[in-house]
Amino acid sequence: MTKRFWRNLVRAVAAAALVAAASFTGHRLTLQAGLARLQEAAVHRLDMLISALDADLVRFDYLPALLEMTPAVPALLDTPTDRALRDAVNRYLNGVNSTAGAEMLYVLDADGVSLAASDWDKPGTTIGQDLSFRPYVVQAMQSGRGSFYGVGITSRRPGYYLSYALRRGERARGLVAVKVDIERAEQSWRKAPGDALLVDERGVVILSTRENLKYRPLEPLNATQRSEVERFRPYGDGTLQPLPWIVTNALPGGTQLVALDHVTYLASSRALERAPWRLITLDDPEPARAVARYAAITSGSAMAVLLLAGLSWSQRRRAVRQKLASQAALQAAHDNLESTVVARTAQLRAAQGELVHSGKLAALGQMSAGMVHELNQPLTALRTLSDSAAILLDQDRREDVRVNLRRITGTVDRLGRLTSRLKTFAHKSDAPLAPVSVARSVADAQAVVGAELKDRGIRMEVDIRPVALSVLAEESAVASVLINLMRNAIDALHDTPQPTLTIRAWRQGEHATIDVSDNGPGIRADILARLFEPFVTSKSAGAGLGLGLVISAQLVRALGGTLGAANREEGGARFTIHLPTAPAKE
Repeated sequence: MTKRFWRNLVRAVAAAALVAAASFTGHRLTLQAGLARLQEAAVHRLDMLISALDADLVRFDYLPALLEMTPAVPALLDTPTDRALRDAVNRYLNGVNSTAGAEMLYVLDADGVSLAASDWDKPGTTIGQDLSFRPYVVQAMQSGRGSFYGVGITSRRPGYYLSYALRRGERARGLVAVKVDIERAEQSWRKAPGDALLVDERGVVILSTRENLKYRPLEPLNATQRSEVERFRPYGDGTLQPLPWIVTNALPGGTQLVALDHVTYLASSRALERAPWRLITLDDPEPARAVARYAAITSGSAMAVLLLAGLSWSQRRRAVRQKLASQAALQAAHDNLESTVVARTAQLRAAQGELVHSGKLAALGQMSAGMVHELNQPLTALRTLSDSAAILLDQDRREDVRVNLRRITGTVDRLGRLTSRLKTFAHKSDAPLAPVSVARSVADAQAVVGAELKDRGIRMEVDIRPVALSVLAEESAVASVLINLMRNAIDALHDTPQPTLTIRAWRQGEHATIDVSDNGPGIRADILARLFEPFVTSKSAGAGLGLGLVISAQLVRALGGTLGAANREEGGARFTIHLPTAPAKE
């Protein structure tokens, strides 16, 4: 192998390395930025959820002092067998609890036996139960306060128990306990994006927006923890099957990338102030990864373009040097070589002219294909409308003829704007956008393809809510996209029994969704991934160029929207257009 071969090989390897490095750098920086934004949102969500949960727990701190100042409660601790006194305390606790908003409020004696409770008249009341084994009872009798999460012995309902000792001097005469229903927090969590789970001091999930995660530890429990669970019974009948929780990467800011059930999540956690728990939020990092992949492709492509530009510049300089060297050689050569130089120069110019001519023909062919496809729809519409006008004129339906003529005028105007619309492939249109009625655009498109629908026996369903739904767009562009999608659906419904074409539109916040679907065979899997690439088509040779969807997608993007495609589960294809809605008229 020659030295030139090895030099070219080294240059190729170096260029590939530069492209790979640019792709890697673009991917890494974009992914870091995306994950940072996701972390910031997760931290904000954690602050709100933890503040709300801590507030639910702190609002019961006033209850011990309130009950100690009530004469009936200390009297009941002195004479626990007095039924009248117990009944009075039961009713008093019920009234206090109705105001406090806890799940249950009850009084225990020094032995941990429940004497009175706010739910004395309901099944599953704690009255008479020996709860001395519960940690919150032991803690309160020893240190004055206690807390514990667990499933109720009698009610079988989970809750957070707060206990406060009732003292006479230095001796604890009994205690008051409050059961807080923290499961209500799950309802508010489900309104926020992502998933959230609350983990207790043993690493067991006690609250979660996903029911299949509850009462399962992030890691297997050790012997001490298993002994505590058997003794205190905090999780009821929970299996405590460890979760498949695998930390794959630790990120700055205390967040982690974890794998759970073979799905990767961004896990952010924060400890509560009022309880020994941690709140964890799970967010899907896939959108950030998708953006990073696009950034990698863009960075690699940009580096490749730069390298190609550099190669072109280098080759040009080499050509200039060679030309100068040739000129110097020609000056020194014999006069007999001048004729040869002239002949060769003429040949080179002829070859250059042929190359330029070939390039022009190729560009002309591409432009012609796109122009023919774009002209086909309005020309077909003109033919349909003119034929219809002749029939209506024969029937003396002059008003309908005027309507058709107005539509013909609008279609001619659209043809006049064709060249300016085609600029959207390279430049964003400067034409101002205006409110466009979705219902009117659908009706215009239906009028264009109406004859084909009738000839093929295709039933069409239209559902637009609200009827006055409008988008901020260009009327001709919206109609062109709808006509193209409807024609594609008509072609796809060939040989389909009971063919149906459905158009639905609705408002989603500041955007409108237009859904064009059919009950045909759907889009082939090998085409679906490349559907919006030029010259990709499922039609037979000569039936289509594969440019219609490319043009439609470009038009929608020029209007600030998106065009997507998918197969319906019940069969058939669905094309979905998202466009900004027009501002409401004041």
